[in-house]
Amino acid sequence: MTTFMLALVACLAVYCTTHVLGAKDDFYVNITILESATAQGAVCLDGSPPAYHLDRGHGTGLHNWIINLDGGGWCSSIPDCLDRSTYFLGGSDHMGQQGLFDGILHNTSIKNPEFYNWNRVRVKYCDGSSFTGDVEQVDRENKLYFRGARIFKAIMEDLWSKGMKNAENAILSGTSAGGLATILNCDKFKYLFPKDARVKCVADAGFFINGKTIYGTSYIQEMFRKIVNLHGSTKNLPSPCTSVMKPSLCFFPQNVIPYIQTPLFIINSIYDYWQINNTLVPVHLDPQHAWKDCTEQINNCTFSQRIVIQAFGMEFLKTFEKLPPSFTRGYYLTSCFSHGDLYKSAYWFSASSPRLLNKTIAEAVADWYFERERFQFIDPYPCAKDCKLSKGS
Repeated sequence: MTTFMLALVACLAVYCTTHVLGAKDDFYVNITILESATAQGAVCLDGSPPAYHLDRGHGTGLHNWIINLDGGGWCSSIPDCLDRSTYFLGGSDHMGQQGLFDGILHNTSIKNPEFYNWNRVRVKYCDGSSFTGDVEQVDRENKLYFRGARIFKAIMEDLWSKGMKNAENAILSGTSAGGLATILNCDKFKYLFPKDARVKCVADAGFFINGKTIYGTSYIQEMFRKIVNLHGSTKNLPSPCTSVMKPSLCFFPQNVIPYIQTPLFIINSIYDYWQINNTLVPVHLDPQHAWKDCTEQINNCTFSQRIVIQAFGMEFLKTFEKLPPSFTRGYYLTSCFSHGDLYKSAYWFSASSPRLLNKTIAEAVADWYFERERFQFIDPYPCAKDCKLSKGS
């Protein structure tokens, strides 16, 4: 305990800071609305067709594909999904005509050295179930459709017809809810390709643990149970997992990853911003806003709040380290108080990006993907730190 307290005191005095790059090199790609998907019932929450952005590969990347799944949380009730259906996370009619391609999707070697000339795809997220839902019956009263798994299938089939069937290398990736979707759909993605294709998955900020709130309750477990039930996700979750435990527990990566056969790289913060704000301190448990300043900016936390967050980080590591060992798995666990963002160069690859073993996330992922070097490393920094990174979902 004495060692823990000394480490915590040290953390109160030392912080990591970086600078976010400017937007002068932003690159945008036009949207593709997949009208044909509606014939399969593959539609967004509001019944509109799904969508994606595609920037074609060239040169040595002509037959390589990276598919990135957007994030954006989930909806776990009819009112929640109804509200979601009124904006871009619930329907393609509300999406912008162009999508930002930065970070892992950027088209220059300066910002994306290994994958810049691949076929790069950004799949829009409009179902609220991490692409797992499939309910045949439509909620006629509210005109809601729960068809996330169909969207994933329809878009993959469309990309297959546009050249993905000839892929020599392929990556499925995503951040937050897209990171979770990457884990849950990883093996399905692998099965799309010939055996000789190199296919792997990269999940960013998607390792959501089955943690407790500040009052010891299981808020996140109950939320995931509602999502799985409402969206009819059970049949689209990995069956080796659902055959041995409640399906909703198979929404947690800690229970699914042991069954995944496809090589997987996990990027996450031990002190993930979203999980601190939702798993640990959901807003309804802080009516007096005693945690508001702390959960927004780690430097504003009181000593006692730091202890609670430190304990959550320890629980995260305990959960992660219970995963069975795997030579094909890679991981990059930081201590940044952030929630990932593969779309941002400041996070992916820049002079100010986070570094572990003196490598950016982009360098670590590339070395692992091309099998130049294994990368399995956890930041030894003893507490949460402010790295000036994205806190979005």
